[in-house]
Amino acid sequence: MINEIGTRIRKAREKKGISQEAMALELEITQSNYGRLEKNDTRLTVPKIQKIAKVLNITIGYLFDEKSAKIINQHNNDSAKKQYAYNVDTIIHADKEHINTLKDEIIFLRDLLKKKD
Repeated sequence: MINEIGTRIRKAREKKGISQEAMALELEITQSNYGRLEKNDTRLTVPKIQKIAKVLNITIGYLFDEKSAKIINQHNNDSAKKQYAYNVDTIIHADKEHINTLKDEIIFLRDLLKKKD
C-alpha cells in the first residue's frame, strides 16, 4: 500500500523548508522515529497527525486528501465571540445571482425610460 499520508506530510514539510529534525523536536520524538512516520503512515496516531498539521499549518483534511469546499471563517468582535463559517462557492453563486437580478432590473428600468421619451 502506498504511504499517502506520509507522502503528503513529507511534501508539505519540504515545501515549508522544515527539516525532519525540526519536526521530530516539535513532536518530541527522535529524528529516526519521525522519518519512519513519513515512510509508514500506519505508525501515525491522531495526536501526532494533529500536531503535524498544526506545525505545518495545513488541515488534517489535506493529509487525508479530502476535497472540501473553500470556507471563510469570520470572527466578530462582539461580546459573545461568535464565529461564522461561510462557504465561498455558495457566496459567489449567490452574488452572481444577485448581479444577474440587478442587470435585469437595469434593463427593465432603461426600457421604462425609453417609453417615457
